[in-house]
Amino acid sequence: MSDFDGLRALVTGGASGIGRATAELLAERGARVAVLDLDPSSVEKPLTGHRADVTDDTSVREAVAAAATDLGGLDVLVNNAGIGARGTVEDNDDEEWRHVFDVNVLGMVRAARAALPHLRASAHAAIVNTCSVAATAGLPQRALYSATKGAVCSLTLAMAADHVREGIRVNCVNPGTVDTPWVARLLDAAPDPAAERAALRARQPTGRLVTAAEVAAAIAYLASPLSGATTGTALAVDGGIQGLRPRPEGR
Repeated sequence: MSDFDGLRALVTGGASGIGRATAELLAERGARVAVLDLDPSSVEKPLTGHRADVTDDTSVREAVAAAATDLGGLDVLVNNAGIGARGTVEDNDDEEWRHVFDVNVLGMVRAARAALPHLRASAHAAIVNTCSVAATAGLPQRALYSATKGAVCSLTLAMAADHVREGIRVNCVNPGTVDTPWVARLLDAAPDPAAERAALRARQPTGRLVTAAEVAAAIAYLASPLSGATTGTALAVDGGIQGLRPRPEGR
């Protein structure tokens, strides 16, 4: 496909995992792509890397400006940078709550705020936020993470309403458990990594983890001019967690 020919895209958190898969897919489909990341050293051509800390507004504004200059403008922002958190409401202190919200929610605000002046000049402007099934399904030991992703889902709808008449579409993807380096680190830290992986697989009706490539494909759909009538939508890529209630095997 070449639906992104001539378009310029910016992916935050794009050096690894879902962000990297998305950046590479958009480039394959014709976009010129810049990546913002805390450590963009692994980013290779045709992608270009820019260092940015999404908790620092000056850092984000400077990186977005540099990327827009390199690309000659901006048509697509993929707000993907984020971190995880485990535990119930009792298990993380105020400082950790503030930190995770700073990255997962305010980080998207900062990137969007810096990108909007460039997106307004585009005929095919789109923002895609990486949300999570944790925004719509109650998952154990994910209170803080779920709260941030619930905020991202609501933020997506509000942004879509605010900018629809400017020709800027805003959507989000809600992945289930994705086989990424972050999930691998969580598994490695578990008392029984094999049992934990089996539990995560079983939680998704498909019986397996979601791949980064599958989430990237959903992001590309929402960012593409071919989905020009789609805005204010949350697209689940979750192996069926949110909507399916399959019977137990053998029944």
